[in-house]
Amino acid sequence: MTGSNCYHLLLESDGRRVQHGWWKREEVARDKFRRWVGEYGSMPSARITLTHESTASVLATWPDEQ
Repeated sequence: MTGSNCYHLLLESDGRRVQHGWWKREEVARDKFRRWVGEYGSMPSARITLTHESTASVLATWPDEQ
């Protein structure tokens, strides 16, 4: 599922794509983001990114960029 109102969640480890998904509703995507941080945050070199597909805006990242 991709499109103008989709939210994409990406989990990477050591620069490699491990898992990803798309959701139409932002609140669902943000809830998944929080869950993934809890479930996969201890994975070596884990990076989780939530983006809005149509604007390519990064809405959230973990770990936070400094």
